[in-house]
Amino acid sequence: MNHFFAYLSRLNHIYRWSLMRNTFSENVAEHTAQVAFIAHGIATIGNTRYGRGYDVGLITQLALFHDVGEVLTGDLATPIKYQNAEIKAAYKQVEKGAAERLLAMLPDDLRGAYEPLLTPDEGQPIWHVMKAADRIAAYVKCLEELKAGNREFEKAAQSIKESIQKIDLDEVGDFMIEFVPSFALSLDELN
Repeated sequence: MNHFFAYLSRLNHIYRWSLMRNTFSENVAEHTAQVAFIAHGIATIGNTRYGRGYDVGLITQLALFHDVGEVLTGDLATPIKYQNAEIKAAYKQVEKGAAERLLAMLPDDLRGAYEPLLTPDEGQPIWHVMKAADRIAAYVKCLEELKAGNREFEKAAQSIKESIQKIDLDEVGDFMIEFVPSFALSLDELN
């Protein structure tokens, strides 16, 4: 018996933004789906408009698996995770251990197919596209909270937006201009 997919199904029990007062909760499974949609969109823009040659399917897969280790570690809040270089390095080791534990839950003949998704090469361009999508998903969460009147997310929204603006990919800029403003609208405004 192999527990890999049973563990992944529990991502909906891991909640994000634990240090913030949330108007509505967001679990890792919901976040992952949104990151996958956004990553797919960014990669498609990059290929269509800028001739990037991204493997859109692989980028989408990376997005689907980028936080699966949190089913074992929980979601450590960003201010803690990146407080200093020592904590960041230690947490990277925790993430690596979680990925290894999840890989060990797979049959031997499947591990090779999942290893690049659970322990990706973070230097490759497709990883940067996925990380941009992850940042945009966090910014979207902030916009949705602000739209609901929750000022708790003002500073996070500003900080995350500034980090996205530093990403040197035209396709990320296009996505921010063309798609992200809609997230601040009500359903009536979207219609």
